[in-house]
Amino acid sequence: MLRLETLNLSHNELRGHIPRSFDGLLSLTYVDLSYNQLEGPIPNMKAFREAPGEAFANNKNLCGNAPGLKICPLTSRNKVDGKKHNLVLILSIIILFLIVLVVNLIVFYLRRGRARHAGTEVSVEIRSRQEEYNRTTEEFNLKYCIGEGATGRVYKVELPNGPVVAVKKLHSWQDSEAATDLRCFTAEIRALTQVRHRNIVKLYGYCFHTRHSFLVYEFLERGSFGAILSNNEQAVEFRWIERVNVVKGVANALSFMHHDCSPPLVHRDISSKNILLDLEYEAHVSDFGTARLLKPDSSNWTSFAGTFGYTAPELAYTMEVNEKCDVYSFGVVTLEVILGGHPGAFISFLSSSSPNSADHILLNDVVDQRLLPPTDQVAQQVVSAMKLAFECLSSSPQSRPSMNQVSKELSQSQPSMNQVSKELSTQKHLLAESFLSVTLGQLFHLEH
Repeated sequence: MLRLETLNLSHNELRGHIPRSFDGLLSLTYVDLSYNQLEGPIPNMKAFREAPGEAFANNKNLCGNAPGLKICPLTSRNKVDGKKHNLVLILSIIILFLIVLVVNLIVFYLRRGRARHAGTEVSVEIRSRQEEYNRTTEEFNLKYCIGEGATGRVYKVELPNGPVVAVKKLHSWQDSEAATDLRCFTAEIRALTQVRHRNIVKLYGYCFHTRHSFLVYEFLERGSFGAILSNNEQAVEFRWIERVNVVKGVANALSFMHHDCSPPLVHRDISSKNILLDLEYEAHVSDFGTARLLKPDSSNWTSFAGTFGYTAPELAYTMEVNEKCDVYSFGVVTLEVILGGHPGAFISFLSSSSPNSADHILLNDVVDQRLLPPTDQVAQQVVSAMKLAFECLSSSPQSRPSMNQVSKELSQSQPSMNQVSKELSTQKHLLAESFLSVTLGQLFHLEH
């Protein structure tokens, strides 16, 4: 504990005073105690004195020699001893958990560093130092790799006597790449420590080092929905009701990021590989390495980020970040869920064909043929999702709906088929209530 360098206990509803024992954390360089109910003086040490005002924001009544805090009364220290016991207990439990987690993971990578042949193979043995375990776990190597992105690989790790977690190990940083990689690393931490939502992957902790840096997440058992769709056996088990719920979950997460976070948070890389599913097929948005906070007092221009095939077309000529880029990517993902594969060719066909061409294409002919056609309310929701996807894929960012609008429409109890029938009848179109009769042209007409 004396070597602890980073302490982030924000958003934990901690109460009471900060214990005097923190004065002994001489290696501490970063602290964040914001959004708690702490009061009284902060420790008189460099990490606390030089912390920004945001590190102590939204607490009950902290004081001390730090930016944004008032000077403590002379008697304030005398009140600490009688009130600190609960805080000491809570902090001790949290810090102990984090230390055990980080130490176990560091042991993995130290053992790898001693290997003579690192190459592309990751072979790190996880061993317990305590005699009561008296066992060795399986090797941590490429067969446990469950994903890979631009900044690193993700592994499934079962800690000794602990939970199964997903560890994102960042690629080794070279001098020329260090600045960019550090920005991605800190962006992901900053984004995930500020958001709490059931459809956003949970960040448990992280370790920062120039040689080995990693993030520890909750483990989502079914992996990405893109991987599920690429496996025929798993795709058949991925039923229509579950696919609709995945679309709703992603919409809810993006609506929260765009409209409930301050400042708004734009993901910039919504794709099938970054949407993970748990055992109940509930969606969790992951990989926030390219996420960007939209600050009104600063420039929102940046370099290109995202996955080709999912990025908005306007990013070919402008690098301005806004929520509409995520909206377009959501449209692509929604089509991928319904069609059963990446809709690149489908989108190109629709954009290059005449408006009347879609009048002769049945929706039932383009959806995933590995499943039987949806029926009843599930069919209604598939139609609603498809119509919204077309709206999100508008070539004009201003014409795309907000994710708040999309989320609300998807959450309606009887979302689409009746609405489709009413709107089409006013346009003198006929629509049977069967899913089999809906054409793409009818959905396009509803969009306009």
